[in-house]
Amino acid sequence: MKERIQGCRGLSSGLACMACIISVFIAAGCGQNRQEEFSPRAFPAVTVPGIYADDREGALEYLAVHFWDDFTDTSSVYPCDTSLVNGVKTGDVEQAFADFTGVLQSIGFTQAKKAVSVLFDRVAEYEAADTSSNVFETVTGLVERYLYDPNSPVRNEDLYAVYAGRLSGYPGLSPDRRSVYGYDVKMCALNAIGTPAADFVFSDAAGVTRSLYGIDAEYTLLFFSNPGCNACEDIIRVLGEQLSVSSLIASGRLAVVNVYIDEDLSAWYDYMPIYPDDWYNGYDPNGIIRSDVLYNVRAIPSLYVLDRDKTVLMKDAPDQRVFAFLASLSSGQ
Repeated sequence: MKERIQGCRGLSSGLACMACIISVFIAAGCGQNRQEEFSPRAFPAVTVPGIYADDREGALEYLAVHFWDDFTDTSSVYPCDTSLVNGVKTGDVEQAFADFTGVLQSIGFTQAKKAVSVLFDRVAEYEAADTSSNVFETVTGLVERYLYDPNSPVRNEDLYAVYAGRLSGYPGLSPDRRSVYGYDVKMCALNAIGTPAADFVFSDAAGVTRSLYGIDAEYTLLFFSNPGCNACEDIIRVLGEQLSVSSLIASGRLAVVNVYIDEDLSAWYDYMPIYPDDWYNGYDPNGIIRSDVLYNVRAIPSLYVLDRDKTVLMKDAPDQRVFAFLASLSSGQ
């Protein structure tokens, strides 16, 4: 299977500017054929129709679905090489993809999945029209890097699964590669957003055994952490010092379930003073979270947000997104 990045995550530093741009743009002129002397063109921005002038949500949804239309238009031919992707500088294409992820975060989940599916259709059609181009490979690499790399601050397994699912059946790839993407889809299906989280039991330092579903709170923050993980310590500090998590816990609105899923229990016991007393701090006594792949924990730390019924609201979510959600709870929103 394809190797994935493992290890201890750092606090989100951002891959690129995620500003969501809704402004009306005029697409760059097309129709220029390959030339020996070529000036790179700007990434062709979307012109949002005027009917969305007073409809921000509609404008964002239109922008997401049509974001790649002009870039993947096959009516004009532009150079592709190590520095250019369909006539656009490679770095500019990556910045455009970063902006695209910002749009995806600003619309509903159903519409975001539709936009990712449309993206695949557009680049696959371009590949069919010009197999010598690097559009398909470049965009696919950006999808993996931004939406599935465990260290990406905008990762979203459920959106990646839409694209990977299409790749798993794409005839332009070898059977082995399609199999790899099929495995990714299977792993991404675990604890998908909107589905019940997998239940498990955990033991605390006193030997008391509890289950995830036995925790009674309006929201549960499920936190997979490791002793000695600097990023885990940073999250613990932010939760304690900046987000008033203790008051949310005292009110019954939030429970923090902090679980260790590896084997070095002596290190875990030594680390107990770091963990807040009002959290549920435990370890997996049977080792089934990893062995039975109940959760696709690809890197530590990993954060999930669950509702009262333990339905998944956020899955392996970037820490800043979780912090924003908890801040909204603290402010009573």
